[in-house]
Amino acid sequence: MEKVHLQVFILLLLSSPCESDDQFTQAKPLFPGDMLISKEGVFALGFFSPTNSNESLYIGIWYHNIPDRTLVWVANRDSPITNTTPSAAKLAITDNQELALSDSTTGRPLWTTATGGAGVIAVLLSSGNFVLRSANGTAMWQSFDHPTDTILPTMRVLFSYQGHVVTRLFASKGPADPSTGDFSVSMDPSSKLQIFVWHGTRLYYRINFFSDVSAFGGSVSYATTTVIVSVSRVNEDGLYFMYTVSGDSPAFTRLSLDYTGKIRLLTWNNDTSSWTAGYERPSSGCDLYAACGPFGYCDNTESVPSCRCLDGFEPIDGHDVSRGCRRNEALVCGMEDRFVTLSGMKAPQGFMHVDNTSFDQCVTECSTNCSCTAYAYFNMSTAGAWAYTSRCLVWTGDLVDTGKVPSFGEDLYIRLAAVSHVQKKRNLVKILLPITALVLLITFTMLVLTYKHRGTRQKKKVQKRHMLQYLRSTDQAGDKNIEFPFIDFEDIVVATDNFSDTNMLGKGGFGKVYKGMLEGINEVAIKRLNTARKSMLPWPTRFKIIKGIARGIMYLHQDSRLTIIHRDLKASNILLDTEMIPKISDFGMARIFSGDQHQANTNRVVGTYGYMSPEYAMEGAFSVKSDTYSFGVLLLEIVSGIKISSPHLLMDFPNLIVQAWNLWKDGKIEDLVDSSVKENCPLDEISRCIHIGLLCVQDSPNCRPLMSAVVFMLENKTSPLPIPMQPVYFARRDAKPGGANNNRVSSVNDMSLTALEGR
Repeated sequence: MEKVHLQVFILLLLSSPCESDDQFTQAKPLFPGDMLISKEGVFALGFFSPTNSNESLYIGIWYHNIPDRTLVWVANRDSPITNTTPSAAKLAITDNQELALSDSTTGRPLWTTATGGAGVIAVLLSSGNFVLRSANGTAMWQSFDHPTDTILPTMRVLFSYQGHVVTRLFASKGPADPSTGDFSVSMDPSSKLQIFVWHGTRLYYRINFFSDVSAFGGSVSYATTTVIVSVSRVNEDGLYFMYTVSGDSPAFTRLSLDYTGKIRLLTWNNDTSSWTAGYERPSSGCDLYAACGPFGYCDNTESVPSCRCLDGFEPIDGHDVSRGCRRNEALVCGMEDRFVTLSGMKAPQGFMHVDNTSFDQCVTECSTNCSCTAYAYFNMSTAGAWAYTSRCLVWTGDLVDTGKVPSFGEDLYIRLAAVSHVQKKRNLVKILLPITALVLLITFTMLVLTYKHRGTRQKKKVQKRHMLQYLRSTDQAGDKNIEFPFIDFEDIVVATDNFSDTNMLGKGGFGKVYKGMLEGINEVAIKRLNTARKSMLPWPTRFKIIKGIARGIMYLHQDSRLTIIHRDLKASNILLDTEMIPKISDFGMARIFSGDQHQANTNRVVGTYGYMSPEYAMEGAFSVKSDTYSFGVLLLEIVSGIKISSPHLLMDFPNLIVQAWNLWKDGKIEDLVDSSVKENCPLDEISRCIHIGLLCVQDSPNCRPLMSAVVFMLENKTSPLPIPMQPVYFARRDAKPGGANNNRVSSVNDMSLTALEGR
């Protein structure tokens, strides 16, 4: 009990204010238990112990009326008073008119300030500044000139002077240890345009302010608070940093570097009794310095920030962008290179600063230098304290530590090779297509004229001979038990009414399709397929098909030389071979994107309703994310065995996507699984597939994952998955019966994924 009473006594001694004035003089030192409180009662100065004991005592400043002590400054952070009684410590004005913290048991000073004049006093101002003031009111020393890990409003910090770092903020070691930690902040004295966060001697994070250096990013507003940050020069040699706050409680805002290396702008929220972050950097792992390697950038506009390659570059190590990117085509000095514009970018590290230039002069500065890899230009509206009204930034060598940011970004112009292989191929296609079309037209005209003058009997003989040769080639071994039955040519002639034009459904790249032929051939093939499909397509096979389709689409989008958008992915366009390996077919509606193209629009929407993404069906906008949406529909079809266009055939089943969402949300995913595979199937694997399918069919294309991410999620079952957005319901629109989107003539040696449609 005596021990408990002693601890309570010590806590009361350290927390109860014996002195509540805002200043003290040489005649009246400050002892443990005494406090200075600023006139408005916002800040307090006194002795404290982070562990609420008398083992280590510090002098510090904190917010007086906030429940949990929040420190903004510590005098002796690396020289605490230890192994002594509280009464032995004191903060006093010495005979030399300086502030000194001492331990009377040893008599040695642990911390001192600069010497003041006669009759000095120590005052804690309402701004949180602790000042040693002379008799005439002149500040001889102030804590604002010696910050620890926090910058308060109106605190004017001299970061650099004559090319040298003057002030550096050091984070504490931890929440209970105010001593100097591993993280620090300083300004880049060479450029005066960026701030560095260091982890020891290693550059950890970089903040640049290029948009307008006279206003360092302008202002930031949140809740009822507006923060205006400014950077100003002193005698053309130094750089001051300061910010002001307007709002209900401007004094309760602080900019600090915490022990984890994060820079936070925090404001006290009385409603929640907590600190609210209006600004926090770094915000993600790829936001750290050079995390995406040379010519890579961190895309902070995505829901989950990740590394990407700059336009005109590809990953050095396959799909791992974190190691950096390389050019698709090398630069050749002397060639007339081109520049691609990237908007909303955080400019890279390692630039050369050119003042007072025009935009054209900045372009010339880079384009005439073979070593220049990029440039950026900004024309400032007001010069303010700066000597220049514009600035040109030029980079040579690798571009490191850039990013795409949702705000405060600027245009970055990157140098690429003059003519890419893609452009050469396009030019070749532009030349060859008209020639090929002309040759085909002439050939077709000659064939029509030739066959027109031949007799009907000769035409039938030729057709019969070709058909018989083809059918015999499918049974070279003489085995009559082949996969598809033998059909006489005469039966086909009868079924198509002698290939009558009235029975022709259409024509494609491999010839004409007749109604009678389609019914005569496919009637038996599809009956055989439907009878066997439940045993042929158990869950492991379906999961294999899902991953195969995903890898195929990823190849079209990313791994192929050209970016190919299919635009008509659906069950009938996925063919299965005898080993159940899927093949994507029918590229009649596909579009090719160039290296710097991400989206296109069309006035003629083609494809199949149900598989179309909302932005494509309603606005004609398509991208790789349009194929992602179609894949999501396919995935849900394969899991459920329900065709996207068939929910009207089921009771209380509004829409496959909506039904999948409702069952997934309610934890009843087993109700969506095809009954033929429900028994003995891994529900965790099926649940993950449904989850991925719902991510793919989200209404906003920005929320849908890339197919490379889909493949990763399918093949790495322990990786976490984002939460999908609730889908918006769209009424089903049926395609016209007998239209091209409802039928598919596939190779007789392949099996279509259409077998999964319907239960």
